[in-house]
Amino acid sequence: MPIATDGSVDPAKLRRFEERPHPFFQLIGARITFLSLDRVEAELPVTEHLSNPSEIVHGGAVVALADHLGGAATIVNLAPGQRTATIESKINFFASIPTGDVARAVCTPLHKGRTTMVWQTRITRGDGKLAALVIQTQIVIPAGSTAGSD
Repeated sequence: MPIATDGSVDPAKLRRFEERPHPFFQLIGARITFLSLDRVEAELPVTEHLSNPSEIVHGGAVVALADHLGGAATIVNLAPGQRTATIESKINFFASIPTGDVARAVCTPLHKGRTTMVWQTRITRGDGKLAALVIQTQIVIPAGSTAGSD
């Protein structure tokens, strides 16, 4: 299914996300539904494989969802040759998401700088209740740098 956009994303980058979704993101069953320079949205069906023994989504699945969105949001804002990596992430959990529900995530910028970008991801459950809030910092790695390749 094509990713919706507002037209602000470089068409080559949009094609990359549509034609070559990240294997881990596919493995957990998540998909990006909207992509722009200032907002990325995704959804994650909460299956039994992503749930803990209490039949709610495992916290690691929520972190993976948010981390991927912060990285994607940074990637669409990078200049050619630049790369990114997460250097800090903080999560607050507010409500559980039960097995069978769908987690919806919206990632927006708090700061888009030359060397770092900071993103906030709000994750809600099917009834719209806030389940988690993630703030993460992405480093912008200059073209040609070997930083982050350890």
